[in-house]
Amino acid sequence: MPAPIRSDREAMEYDVVIVGAGPAGLSCGIRLKQLANESGKELSVCILEKGSEVGAHLLSGAVFEPRSLNELIPDWKEKGAPLRCEAGKDKFLFMTKNKSYRLPTPPQMHNKGNYIISLGELGRWLAGQAEELGIEIFPGFAAAEVLYNEDNAVIGIATGDMGISKEGEKTDMFEPGVEIHARQTIFSEGCHGSLSKELIEKYDLRKNASPQTYALGIKEIWEIKPEHHNEGEIIHSLGWPLDSKTYGGSWIYHAENNQISIGYVVGLDYKNPYLSPFEEMQRYKTHPDIAKMLDGGRRISYGAKTLVEGGLASLPKLTFPGGCLTGDSAGFLNMAKIKGNHTAIKSGMIVAESVFTCLHLEETPEYGWECSRYETNFKSSWLYSELNKVRNIRQGFHFGVWAGMAHAAFQTLGGWLLPYTLKHKADFAQLDTIDTAKPIAYPKPDGILTFDRLTSVQLSNTNHAEDQPSHLKLKDESVPITINLPKYAEPAQRYCPAAVYEIIVEKGEKKFQINAQNCVHCKTCDIKDPSQNILWTVPQGGGGPNYGNM
Repeated sequence: MPAPIRSDREAMEYDVVIVGAGPAGLSCGIRLKQLANESGKELSVCILEKGSEVGAHLLSGAVFEPRSLNELIPDWKEKGAPLRCEAGKDKFLFMTKNKSYRLPTPPQMHNKGNYIISLGELGRWLAGQAEELGIEIFPGFAAAEVLYNEDNAVIGIATGDMGISKEGEKTDMFEPGVEIHARQTIFSEGCHGSLSKELIEKYDLRKNASPQTYALGIKEIWEIKPEHHNEGEIIHSLGWPLDSKTYGGSWIYHAENNQISIGYVVGLDYKNPYLSPFEEMQRYKTHPDIAKMLDGGRRISYGAKTLVEGGLASLPKLTFPGGCLTGDSAGFLNMAKIKGNHTAIKSGMIVAESVFTCLHLEETPEYGWECSRYETNFKSSWLYSELNKVRNIRQGFHFGVWAGMAHAAFQTLGGWLLPYTLKHKADFAQLDTIDTAKPIAYPKPDGILTFDRLTSVQLSNTNHAEDQPSHLKLKDESVPITINLPKYAEPAQRYCPAAVYEIIVEKGEKKFQINAQNCVHCKTCDIKDPSQNILWTVPQGGGGPNYGNM
């Protein structure tokens, strides 16, 4: 085992360490142990999870396609997997301010055989399956640092130091992090993870790919009147309240127990700096059809998360010396289906099968080797075929909603067979300046149907230790006031769904304030800041939202 990088830290050793206990990371661990048991091999695996428990940071719509789970755990029904609410009728709507019009449901969005689920609940169930196989899972431990050897190969990760004061000085309660060394390190941090971002830049993994493009999803769970509820019904929409130039749309999933998952997604390639995805979600609920459904109901949960939408065009190289990317860390979500959980699980299985094979080849070095089989196995899988067929759909919406829909229809009807892949543009570079943008007047929240951000964050059960330094860092503290404010009206005030950023006035001077306690870990700031001046880093383990059943 390599010596600790820092002498004050203890070191642990595993064959494989997995960063992130989401669908991809848990499935990767399960598949690794399944293969080890089948072959009679010894294999030590651990999974680190920055949330206070498995599922605390998991948020999805979520309509779940069980194809991957059927492969991973064929007897999942007998084992009590939380897939209970079968998908029923699909509706696809185009909305104006006061009306909604039924459109044909795109083929990729048909949901027969799928389930409306809580991703957090599924995550906890998968964690139980993993632990039964002997996998060690450590919730509340954030992987804060990638460890490299003298050859610049990854040899593991280190958890963050605990007990740092606000001034950055060590307190009497200071405890150094722990180094976890591994023969292979799998990064499944989810969308735009801080370590994955570092690795993509360090090894230039996106050299032959487009920039990734993202969307921000705002989700609420409501308990509604029984007469308004239709268990299993699935509704998607586009149109109002967004204009025809901005990509986005809504979902409503009628789950069990008179509950619905309702949410709004806005592509982060939007141009108007005055746009607020959170406020668009609140405004959406005032549509007559939606307000009628929610009448007499109550909101019981809130959360927000970014989604990777670039698909195959933005997929980075998946391997590097000492490790691999999987799940949303790489970007396997199928935007046309509005689904990423089945693709995350499958990607975790593919990387597990690839790594396991390499681990037991005699010529495999102990540390720092690159698992080239992963790329090969991915390209021969149904996952690649699925993403290849929809690889150009998202790009069409760069030209507006109507052009995007027409292009999506062309791609679906056979255009995907043509040998080309359209490029994406970086989301942060898409904002117009305020001299060309039109301000948007959002209605004030009524506290019954629509709400403010701070009230919403309370429902996410978000918390961070008060004595830790801010995990949201500025490369240059002057940029928000001297550049972003005059050029873009400092859009962080509006794109953040948790009221983390605000402009305040102190002693007659404007100041950029960061309320890091509110952060729900969506990563929008790191993605959309037009100056790329905000760095999202992991806080101390266990901090952030506690979504429960989101």
